[in-house]
Amino acid sequence: MPLNYEALSNWEFEDVAQTLTERDTMLYALGLGFGENPTDEKELAYVYEDGLMVVPSMAVTLGYPGFWLRDPRTGIDWKKVLHGEQWLDVYKPLPVKGELIGRTRIDQISDKGEERGAVIYLSRDIINAASGETLAKVSMSTFCRGDGGFGGENKPGPTPASIPEREPDHVCDLATLPRQALIYRLSGDYNPLHADPKVARAAGFERPILHGLATYGLAARAILKTLCDYNASRLTGLDVRFSAPVYPGETVRFHIWREGNEARFKASIPERQVVVLNNGAARFA
Repeated sequence: MPLNYEALSNWEFEDVAQTLTERDTMLYALGLGFGENPTDEKELAYVYEDGLMVVPSMAVTLGYPGFWLRDPRTGIDWKKVLHGEQWLDVYKPLPVKGELIGRTRIDQISDKGEERGAVIYLSRDIINAASGETLAKVSMSTFCRGDGGFGGENKPGPTPASIPEREPDHVCDLATLPRQALIYRLSGDYNPLHADPKVARAAGFERPILHGLATYGLAARAILKTLCDYNASRLTGLDVRFSAPVYPGETVRFHIWREGNEARFKASIPERQVVVLNNGAARFA
């Protein structure tokens, strides 16, 4: 069954209500390695309830509609789906706890051609249930490798941020733990690819890989550490293109360029000389 363009064009997601707790907020930060030095008061603020702050990238985990691409009505070969890009705009500081709503929609479907795949662009508003205010907008592209040639248009997506050719202004190394994925998955993504060695090997990996959105969260941590002095309210946007997976236990190196009131970045694994995040952009208040 090919990708069902008509069904996807009219797809309706139910609102997802979520009760966010301080425990959720701290667990997410621990999944990104915050508190690596438990005596660092600036990192401690993200994992300790006294003066607790929220990592802005946590928005990508909130109001999540689940792995809806497995629904057979989509016609999508979900086993060949890859997370392509991620965008985030934060309009108001996220609360450390409270009632939230996630409202998801499909923005665009692009047919790259037979044997070239298709790209689905989605966005999700994170809404304060009490006030009705939109706190953040989470957007992503999903690359459906097995679903091109369904007869749709090859529509362009957002232009990726360019990376400067000069030497980076900052370099930030963040080490991950061998059990990093086992911690991060407790924030809601229980895909066995990140926990079960047998599933990882069947997918072509030597062992379980780190969640792409965990690597994305590491980017937020690197930007907060390097450019924001750990002040979460300063980081208002974060965009990336995913290039390759990270294995838990590896050190991720971020090259960061300051560009006016924005920053550009990419991330690599020095040991394997592979880029894992590219075309990164961060925006500041």
